[in-house]
Amino acid sequence: MNNRPADKLAICCAQLNATVGDIAGNAAKVRRARDVAAQQGADLVVFPELFIAGYPPEDLVLKPAFQAACRAEVEKLARETASGGPALLVGTPWVDGGKLYNAVALLDGGAITALRFKVDLPNYGVFDEKRVFAAGPMPGPVNFRGVRIGVPICEDIWGDEIVECLAETGAEILVVPNGSPYWRQKGDVRLNIAVARVTEQGLPTIYVNQVGGQDELIFDGVSFGLHADCSLAFQLGAFEETIVTTQWARRAGTWICQNGPVVAAIEAERADYAACVLGLRDYVNKNGFPGVVIGLSGGIDSALCAAMAVDALGAPRVRCVMMPYKFTAQESLDDAAACAKALGVAYEIIPIAPAVEGLEKALAPAFAGKPRDVTEENLQARARGTILMAISNKFNLMVVTTGNKSEMSVGYATLYGDMNGGFNPIKDLYKSEVFRLSRLRNDWKPANALGPDGVVIPDNIITRPPTAELRENQKDEDSLPPYNVLDAILERLVEREEPISAIVAAGFAHDTVVRIERMLNIAEYKRRQAAPGVKVTLKNFGRDRRYPITNRFRDSGAPLPSPDTSLVTGQPVKTEAFDF
Repeated sequence: MNNRPADKLAICCAQLNATVGDIAGNAAKVRRARDVAAQQGADLVVFPELFIAGYPPEDLVLKPAFQAACRAEVEKLARETASGGPALLVGTPWVDGGKLYNAVALLDGGAITALRFKVDLPNYGVFDEKRVFAAGPMPGPVNFRGVRIGVPICEDIWGDEIVECLAETGAEILVVPNGSPYWRQKGDVRLNIAVARVTEQGLPTIYVNQVGGQDELIFDGVSFGLHADCSLAFQLGAFEETIVTTQWARRAGTWICQNGPVVAAIEAERADYAACVLGLRDYVNKNGFPGVVIGLSGGIDSALCAAMAVDALGAPRVRCVMMPYKFTAQESLDDAAACAKALGVAYEIIPIAPAVEGLEKALAPAFAGKPRDVTEENLQARARGTILMAISNKFNLMVVTTGNKSEMSVGYATLYGDMNGGFNPIKDLYKSEVFRLSRLRNDWKPANALGPDGVVIPDNIITRPPTAELRENQKDEDSLPPYNVLDAILERLVEREEPISAIVAAGFAHDTVVRIERMLNIAEYKRRQAAPGVKVTLKNFGRDRRYPITNRFRDSGAPLPSPDTSLVTGQPVKTEAFDF
């Protein structure tokens, strides 16, 4: 090994899409990236956090067989570097001294020449690494071909202590492997964190982030480098795999990137849309589905989901089904057909009247003497859900669920009906955002989208008042506040966790806020049974917001009264109930 000080270093950023548990497949990506990097003249190829295992591996990483398989693959990769060429900096689980670590291995010259363990294990929001990993010791830099490289892992740079330790022990440059998931404006947060560490220690920094979807989490890439003066050295694209070698030279005691590429970031609603498409694509492909089926109602939610599905998978892999009943307007039939035509998808109509009428006939004896109510409305949604699941079973197509965050917040959805499905690309988008992204998609699509250009969601779908069409002349606003009001209240309750008093002080009606807060709380039961979906906001339902189902606290001035027992019947008194 040559340990003399180097004046030049070619570092390749392998911004790639790993699959959790696919150890052989992930290792194959490492080999392909090494070949590409060698052609680009790289000295070192850097991969994202835990790349061999895929990130986040959750409790899978606790299996001894999985740990052993990851280690064996890393050792095999190390032996393959004996013939020369670029070294590899690869993330992997690693057992040492009976403890399991989130590790990075430096593979060079046919051996594992260094190991570094993650110190700061995140345990908030979507992260729970303390559940599975032990914290590593404070690290020093690794000596790579005469250059002392600090290798903090992801969260290790979110505080100042670990980077300070690396600087004090002689690091010249930082290389940071990351598994940093996307949410709105996350890129700005990452960059500010990195700038803070560079400002404090003056160490040039290379930030390598993974890309791709893993269940609810989306990783957007956008790997970047910073010089010691915090100027941008390079930046890679968002939501796409890329292998780029950057050339670094030592000048005046620091490292400078020469002519690094700078790809403009995708921002705001475009980033949200691209995240939803990538999340749906990877969920379908990584789980082996040949395609998807969607109930296309003529409404905006299903239309946007259909557009996302076509952009993600291509029209031949998307099947849309309109399931009309006696309350379905001709306008809905026309809009659904127009949307399907614009997207170029397979489209069929399956009336649900025989199924609904059959269920009502079967239930007639049990319901004798009871007035019609929401139960009969829900039979329509459940008939549609059953039809979609039958098509799913017969053709092995995944059902795309189409409920938005506004509906899931307040329980405006039917269990085992329109909540059926395997994955929901708009689960973390409020209704007002669904409208904005629908307008956006008619004017723009992501660069790697497979759908057609131009208008794919008919204008009438966007401008028409939303309706579930479960009864005559039904409109969503019959049951809910206008969506601009509802979404503003929900954003304060869910993302900001604001008390009712603060929301009312912001100008919202007290009774409306109290009602929405109550609906939010009692709908937890439904959300626990909802399909997973793409995380877009700061706090999604699922990995982020974990409220108890059984929960009697309400922020309306006092807790609800505790359950009591009737002295007459001996039975519990019921004060509120779930809406199924």
